[in-house]
Amino acid sequence: MWGLVPLFWPLLKPAGAMEILAHRMVWSLAVVGLALLALRRWGWIRELLGQPRKLGLIALAAAVITVNWGLYIWAVNAGQVVEASLGYFINPLVTIAMGVLLLKERLRPAQWAAVGTGLAAVVVLAVGYGRPPWISLTLAFSFAVYGLVKKKVNIGGLESLAAETAVQFLPALAYLMWLGTQGSAHFGAHGAGHAALLAATGVVTAVPLVCFGAAAIRVPLSTLGLLQYLAPVFQFLLGVVYFHEAMPPERWAGFSLVWLALSVLTWDALRTSRRTRAEAAALRRAAVRAAAAGAVAEAPGAGGTAEAPGGDAVTTAVPPAGRGHAEAPKV
Repeated sequence: MWGLVPLFWPLLKPAGAMEILAHRMVWSLAVVGLALLALRRWGWIRELLGQPRKLGLIALAAAVITVNWGLYIWAVNAGQVVEASLGYFINPLVTIAMGVLLLKERLRPAQWAAVGTGLAAVVVLAVGYGRPPWISLTLAFSFAVYGLVKKKVNIGGLESLAAETAVQFLPALAYLMWLGTQGSAHFGAHGAGHAALLAATGVVTAVPLVCFGAAAIRVPLSTLGLLQYLAPVFQFLLGVVYFHEAMPPERWAGFSLVWLALSVLTWDALRTSRRTRAEAAALRRAAVRAAAAGAVAEAPGAGGTAEAPGGDAVTTAVPPAGRGHAEAPKV
């Protein structure tokens, strides 16, 4: 759904990007509110209102995703689908770089190589465009910051979207009312079909996010990371094949470097995930063997002791997560 959404925004013309964005905010709250009403999930609101720090983070998340949504809508309707797709290809690399700079995380050599290749790609694309790919970079950085803030907030996907759109609702509604007073609002001015499409922006926003939230608790992190590459792949193909955007050699070179960086990143994540699972399985087998040995030692006629040779008690030490141990893969 995220990969095919560039086909939707042009249907809303002649409404401009700001008006479409405002409708997206207003109708998203309506859709999410109905979902919460159906699920009877309201208890989190009182808890959130009692935490000013989380409310501030929610407001920051709402501001950042507003920039992301608005720029993406404008880019698609301005014929910049390929550059917009590049932003979501770059996003994993930006997220990793922010982890190093802001969270002091340590990268594996392959991750450093991927980030370095991504920087080289940005340079190549800047030369090709004759300017930095600012649409891609803004989309990538805004979504990376959004992900970081969401990590700090740590509430459910549906609840988080409800809180963010609640922050956006009043400014968006005020803007739409102002457009109405100026006689420049497009809602209802081009027939019921166009008005229904503007209202459908709430569904287009909420449904993929709800599906993503449901998938996140059902599939491994490595699989989820790989699936997220599908959206920019579809967007890129739509830009080239359907919208017929130009792809000169230097742009192909830049995209190829980005895809190389993502391939290295994916290979490293899968390798780390397999190693982590193997280490966890080895620890479980060692624990089972130790438990079995202890049971034999304590059985009647087995001597009545559970001591290792030399008189030391048998223990099973599980090493803490860290370098070389069961470290969660970074995707």
